[in-house]
Amino acid sequence: MFIEPKISGTAAAGKAGWIEVICGSMFSGKTEELLRRLNRVMIARQKVEIFKPAIDTRYHEQNVVSHNANSIRSTPVQFSEDILLLAGNCDVVGIDEAQFFDEELVEVCNKLAASGKRVIVAGLDMDFSGKPFGPMPQLLAIAEYVTKVHAICVKCGDIAHYSYRLTANQKTVMLGEKDTYEARCRRCFLKGPKAEQII
Repeated sequence: MFIEPKISGTAAAGKAGWIEVICGSMFSGKTEELLRRLNRVMIARQKVEIFKPAIDTRYHEQNVVSHNANSIRSTPVQFSEDILLLAGNCDVVGIDEAQFFDEELVEVCNKLAASGKRVIVAGLDMDFSGKPFGPMPQLLAIAEYVTKVHAICVKCGDIAHYSYRLTANQKTVMLGEKDTYEARCRRCFLKGPKAEQII
């Protein structure tokens, strides 16, 4: 489990903040972990602003919602630069579904951290074809803390870190749930439709 570094008074003391990235496949608990960290911050009465891409309306138009239906208030934004304008004087910035943002998100997170904020970002590290997704590779490179969470392969029960698409649609960005994606281990991902149910 991730243990937060000492965070009291960072901005007030003129120190730089930092970036935390939570990554993994679909159904691995990325948003659940983001919500856990943000709830702890709110219990500590720190000022929090939470953002998600406006494109993600699967569960709710505004709230960040996990697959387990836990949710938290957020602000949907079209462009990552909007986050700089809306973050204000908060202590912590939470960003969900980072893979859907433009490449400018990397610079936005750097600026937020340099201004003394704790930045917590969650997103898919790979797309449905197993390739690095959007700004996530750069965010992983610049983050002080990286947490990779895993799902369970629906075909064999091993640890899964791939998001296998169940439809023939080849668009990189395609919103979906359990009817469209499933978590798979490397072996079952590579087998594609031929993967057998063995559990």
